[in-house]
Amino acid sequence: MPCLLVLLALATPRFVVVLLWLFSTWFTGMFNSLLLPVLGFIFVPTTLLWYSAVTNWFDGVWGVLQIALLIVAIMIDTGLWYGTRRSS
Repeated sequence: MPCLLVLLALATPRFVVVLLWLFSTWFTGMFNSLLLPVLGFIFVPTTLLWYSAVTNWFDGVWGVLQIALLIVAIMIDTGLWYGTRRSS
């Protein structure tokens, strides 16, 4: 089941964020205000999911692997922004 959730997160990250927010305590105590999760949901949902995964699974410890996968998440999010633009 966790592998299915990861595949779903790569395909539809905003849907997974909503599911985690509604049906789990995944984001509890992670942010001081509601502004950062809302901005993350709108602009960088895959990065938001990876940040929350590092906070939950690795106790917020940022090593080389976590930073490398954060860069991959940022590339996925920015690729979605720039990948929709067509050249004429």
